[in-house]
Amino acid sequence: MPPALAVDHNRGTSGGNPPIRLMIVDDSMVARAVLSRMIESDGGFEIVAVAGSAEDAIESLSTTRVDVVMLDLEMPGAGGLKSIPAILKAARGARVLIVSTLAEEGAEATVTALAMGAADTLPKPGTGRFNGTFSNVLLSKLRALGRRRDQDMALPGAPASRPQAIAPRAMVSGPVRLLALGASTGGIHALGTFFHHFPRRIGAPILVTQHLPEPFMAVFARQLAVASQRETVVAADGLRLLPDRVILAPGDASMTLDMSGGHLIVRLDHARSASGYLPSVDPMLASAGAMLGREALGVVFSGMGRDGLEGARALVAAGGSVLIQDEASCAVWGMPRAVAEAGLPCAILPPGGLAERIAERIGDAS
Repeated sequence: MPPALAVDHNRGTSGGNPPIRLMIVDDSMVARAVLSRMIESDGGFEIVAVAGSAEDAIESLSTTRVDVVMLDLEMPGAGGLKSIPAILKAARGARVLIVSTLAEEGAEATVTALAMGAADTLPKPGTGRFNGTFSNVLLSKLRALGRRRDQDMALPGAPASRPQAIAPRAMVSGPVRLLALGASTGGIHALGTFFHHFPRRIGAPILVTQHLPEPFMAVFARQLAVASQRETVVAADGLRLLPDRVILAPGDASMTLDMSGGHLIVRLDHARSASGYLPSVDPMLASAGAMLGREALGVVFSGMGRDGLEGARALVAAGGSVLIQDEASCAVWGMPRAVAEAGLPCAILPPGGLAERIAERIGDAS
């Protein structure tokens, strides 16, 4: 099936900004039509191309510029998953949003897609359930992923011009007894890159809070174990922290720290945080600071929203340090940006640079 292009240069814009340019890649004609109607109801988007296969999408992307590719994973031919590297290359910086029936049932495929560079995922609902909550979440994700950097400052309530470059704080010196990593949209790929550059052993436990639904967590833990080359487990209440063990927040609870028998343990909090997320990065970072002060180190990776800001503020106030992923390497520079604008980070770097900076701190303390 050749790619069917749908281009309309006369569409309206949202808030004076050019519309976000989208491509829909799905072998179902019904799904393409329903998604198109849903998106076209919002003047902030323009569907510039649709494709019935990954091969057609790659061909179309060679001549069509888009901001976001909406990709189904289960398609004939090469399929969406195997084609992600080629699609990312052809898309020239466009973000990929997985919208697939496999997005929840096929957790392995979905988490693999995110590790390969897809920015986010949204499970496709069953027949007749394409409106309501799904529509609102879809449009929200598309806005966050498709926002071009030249538009970022033009959002309602944002400053009229980009703020001056932020001068990082000085990195606290001394040993690191805990590393706490927080991430959301784009975070799985960033964490993979981070661990690729990270030392094999640091002698400290590592906590990870990644915004991801509960059904994905066991799969993500297995993939993170491979990426980090460490034992990786999904947190349980009372689980003891051990050197170089990676503990992953479950999909339905945030992690905090407690002391039992002279050892640090994990406590799970099932209440939604003030940031609105569950799991949330805020309680993890705040608790790390409260328990370990300057010996706790936090990192905030790519993600939309402001989760991690209050936790980072508490960690720094307790004497600890926070590093953040830089804008250029983020799928969405929301969470790191909030920390940056509060003047909290001691380094603003791509994931590989963050790993190297932490290694320097650990090396200096040894």
